[in-house]
Amino acid sequence: MGKARRLARSQLVEWGADGQSGVAELLVSELVTNALCHAYGTIRLTLSLQEGLLRCEVEDSDSALPYVYEAGDDEDRGRGLRLIDLLSCCWGSTRTSTGKVVWFELPVHSHPQS
Repeated sequence: MGKARRLARSQLVEWGADGQSGVAELLVSELVTNALCHAYGTIRLTLSLQEGLLRCEVEDSDSALPYVYEAGDDEDRGRGLRLIDLLSCCWGSTRTSTGKVVWFELPVHSHPQS
């Protein structure tokens, strides 16, 4: 997950949109963690930025779609999608021919690179 966070931070800095990098890194980490814990095979992280909206997609080879789990007070797992639901402007998942893509979008403000 550390590598995914570093890649997200680096890309946001390159785009001049690093003001939201803390939230973006957290949410990227949650999606990648879910893929590592619940899927198998290759995991692909894709980031794009259009018109002030960061889109993060994590593709894996498991076709089971995720859902928001209601973790109990004594559970130390199961809150990742709840965080994504609370902190992103929208999120979802789509089955693909080889598995699924889980995504979120987050508004970010960019500044010109000098």
